[in-house]
Amino acid sequence: MQPIWYPSPNFGPRRGGLTPSLIVIHYTGMRGAPDALARLCDPAAEVSAHYVIGTDGQLWQLVAEEMRAWHAGAGAWCGMGDINSRSIGIELVNSGAQPFPEPQMQRLETLLRAVMARYAIPVSQVIGHSDMAPERKEDPGPRFDWQRLARQGLGLWPEGLADERPLAQSCAEIGFPQAAPDKLLQAFRFRFYATGQGPETVQDRRRAAAVAAGFRASQRR
Repeated sequence: MQPIWYPSPNFGPRRGGLTPSLIVIHYTGMRGAPDALARLCDPAAEVSAHYVIGTDGQLWQLVAEEMRAWHAGAGAWCGMGDINSRSIGIELVNSGAQPFPEPQMQRLETLLRAVMARYAIPVSQVIGHSDMAPERKEDPGPRFDWQRLARQGLGLWPEGLADERPLAQSCAEIGFPQAAPDKLLQAFRFRFYATGQGPETVQDRRRAAAVAAGFRASQRR
């Protein structure tokens, strides 16, 4: 399915000759596609994304992939800043309080396969907005099914549990930036352990260590 071209004025050139090496998944935090598209194309808002996927699977393209969309804001991943210049941004129409419908997930998976193949992006570099900005962002949130993506080779997921070690150490190896312990724990759980509750546990630390091992293995492929 070809995307509907819905141009946003909110973009610029990628800086420093950078090309996409990351994909950042967001939710719009809005009730429907019309509101999301209006905001992402409003010059006063100064935000955009490369793609928007509706709840019915409709796909819009707002910014050409070779350009720098304004979707990520301040943050870092694997020690790298200026995520906008390094990434493709995908917005999923979702308020943040609802499941992601099957047509939307299927369209996302198709888009991910194409973008990952186009730029040789590894599974470890398909991330959520909260991964790169844990102090200020929560999307795509705990309802997003990262494990589903991993089963199809479109994302990273832990295989079992590993020996316990400090959560912050494992999260740094995975790529998370430094953050307050509670925000780092929340971001880790949103991504890899959505059922986790309360203070940090041994289970959190062992899962994080397993993810870090998987991240290292993905980098060697």
